[in-house]
Amino acid sequence: MITVFMVCVALLAVPEIVSVTNAPEDDGSLLLVEFEGAVDASDNLIGLLVLRREAESEEAIWETVITEALPLESSEIMDGYDPDFPVFPMTLYQYRTIILTADGDSLYSDIFIGAELAEGEWFSRSEIPTLIGCVLFLGLIFFYFNKAKRGAELYLRPIAGIEAIDEAIGRATEMGKPILYVPGLSTIGDVATIASITILGRVAKKVAEYQTPLLVPNCDPIVFTVCEETVRQGYLEAGRPDAYDGDSVFFLTQSQFAYVAGVNGIMMREKPATNFYLGMFWAESLILAETGSLSGAIQIAGTDAVTQLPFFITTCDYTLIGEELYAASAYLGREPKQLGSIRGQDACKAVIMGFIALGVVLSIIAAITGNDSVMFLGRLLNL
Repeated sequence: MITVFMVCVALLAVPEIVSVTNAPEDDGSLLLVEFEGAVDASDNLIGLLVLRREAESEEAIWETVITEALPLESSEIMDGYDPDFPVFPMTLYQYRTIILTADGDSLYSDIFIGAELAEGEWFSRSEIPTLIGCVLFLGLIFFYFNKAKRGAELYLRPIAGIEAIDEAIGRATEMGKPILYVPGLSTIGDVATIASITILGRVAKKVAEYQTPLLVPNCDPIVFTVCEETVRQGYLEAGRPDAYDGDSVFFLTQSQFAYVAGVNGIMMREKPATNFYLGMFWAESLILAETGSLSGAIQIAGTDAVTQLPFFITTCDYTLIGEELYAASAYLGREPKQLGSIRGQDACKAVIMGFIALGVVLSIIAAITGNDSVMFLGRLLNL
């Protein structure tokens, strides 16, 4: 009689699913399960299991997607956070619960059928700052696009490493020595490699005009093919396709340090007057740059590998740091759209820096005066 009584009490206290609704402001991978019923009426209830299956599949099995201790901390639980049991958009589900008791009993509820379909939201209010930032960024980009296309002079801060490229090529020409261009050791899928190849095209055009020997060793077959065509195109744009040397761009090896040894050998044998290291580099950066420094060459390096920048800064004459490598093609080519893009990015950064500075000032004022409204505005500006 006591056991029957305890089970009856437990049944009265079982939390039951009353609704399953689409979670707000998500990508369609979450459902909000709401419970109703006393959650702390009996110490005999210790656990809640929520089971789910696809309603439209005859072979679907019940899967335990949520496990919670009783009493529940909230009457609402989000389903879909477990990566092993994802919620798929536009899929109809059925739910049921199992209550575990301290006596080892399992109490099953009826099947809940009225679940909504999970749907992704087109727009989330939490993304409004991101939307404002994107609109501001694109607006500035297009504004400076049009300004550059109309022939306006756009100021770009001088970058010493980019301005020294023509000087370095001229130095090699005067000395009658070759130019060594290392496009990094990464693949063509690396952004730094693409930026390096863009600069290589500008260097190849200038080299063709000056009739200066160019050496471009590669460690990736695809990068080698792209570099070969880029240099050929540079000679064509300079009006000297006949001067192109098919052996100037060549493949060494895909082995990291074997490639470095090969490039170092070229430095010591050919004695290039100018070395370019532009692209993605790893542990070989210091070996390359130190050997080039000992050979007496002027060296210009550029990479977005933060760990390798100190080595290039120490051993090279000029170093393009991070995004300066990406901006180099715009500086060299002076193409209106590229110039407008760089100028628009700089303007956007200036606006963001202004917001941050204003937010800091407002936060300081709020801390001094205790004004909650000013504090909220300061935090909003610093999101």
